[in-house]
Amino acid sequence: MHYEDRAVQHLLAAACGLDSMVVGESQILGQVRQALHAAREQGTLGRALSELGARALRAGKRAHAETGIDRAGASLVSVGLTVAAGRLPAAAHRPEAHRPEAHPPEAHPPEARRREARRPETERLPSAGPGSLTSLTVLVVGAGSMSSLAVATAARMGAASIVVANRSHAHAERIAATVSAASADLSRLPAEIAAADLVVSCTGAPGVVITAEAVRDALGTRAPGRPLILLDLALPRDVDTVAGQLPGVSLIGLEDLREAGPGGLPGAAAGDEHVAAVWQIIASEFAAHASADRAARVAPTVVALRAKAAEVVEAELARLAGRLDGMDARSHREIAQSMRRVADKLLHAPTVRVKELAGAPGAESYEAALRVLFDLDPDAVQAVVRADAGLVSWPGEEGWR
Repeated sequence: MHYEDRAVQHLLAAACGLDSMVVGESQILGQVRQALHAAREQGTLGRALSELGARALRAGKRAHAETGIDRAGASLVSVGLTVAAGRLPAAAHRPEAHRPEAHPPEAHPPEARRREARRPETERLPSAGPGSLTSLTVLVVGAGSMSSLAVATAARMGAASIVVANRSHAHAERIAATVSAASADLSRLPAEIAAADLVVSCTGAPGVVITAEAVRDALGTRAPGRPLILLDLALPRDVDTVAGQLPGVSLIGLEDLREAGPGGLPGAAAGDEHVAAVWQIIASEFAAHASADRAARVAPTVVALRAKAAEVVEAELARLAGRLDGMDARSHREIAQSMRRVADKLLHAPTVRVKELAGAPGAESYEAALRVLFDLDPDAVQAVVRADAGLVSWPGEEGWR
């Protein structure tokens, strides 16, 4: 549990990928953006959280653009698939293990191979031999963003056959079409598990999706001794832990990946220099947030001061109008404008100065001095605070990029 400044620092660090199981992964940035969208849609996004969310997204983008944290830290999906491939026996990667129903050639078009070749060496994944998914059948359960990444990564790693299973067949077909894979309904889950070498599950379901009973039924139709890897990337778990205790079954969960660490892939460990560079970005963004926050706390006092000055001017104008019955409208306007200009000029220097000082530590003392010197009503200041704290509309797409 974090409060105030610690909460701000935590959000900035999380958005930059430093709090992720695999340091530097970028999926969390999209999740933060989605969470802000959801809060706005539900009418729970206040001004403070809106501004902090925008700063967190900016910090995350800076971390990936200005440092090597994203190249040093492999994504959770990539690490998970590589760990899973490493647990399969070498015999599973022999060319003769390729089955007739394997992944069609269109799944790896020339353009996809060219894109992979253009990747930096530290970002490439093995597409043949040990550590790859060559000659293997991969079943991906789910149709969300994580599932889509799992399908694309499995294809990059040379999977011979990929099947996407989901409650909504249309969603499964949409993701499968990106790599010319097959799709299936969840009602066929035991049969699809039986045909797979590796099952990757990453749904958003609140409970277990792959039960021990379904896995036990699948094992009954598999060749004796054929290993089965279950990779559970969901939180809460998709796979019943009992399934991992069945003969020939290996279950890999998020905790297993945490133990594997970001060094589970060559070049995947985030170097200290990259992490240090990201912390510098976080410190910079945190300082800017703290300064803006202090300035925002002074703003209601400044507004209340100008409101009080306007009330004084209007009261004096009303008194003057009552005493000078013969004053024409033009003269009244000129006098009114002159009095307002005098009030504005008198307030300009102190209000500008207090805003400048507000960004520095100890800004509260300047605000308090302003309230005391001008005898401001605390209720008037709080009225401005309450108005500013209201829920805000979405700032537009440009504000969140």
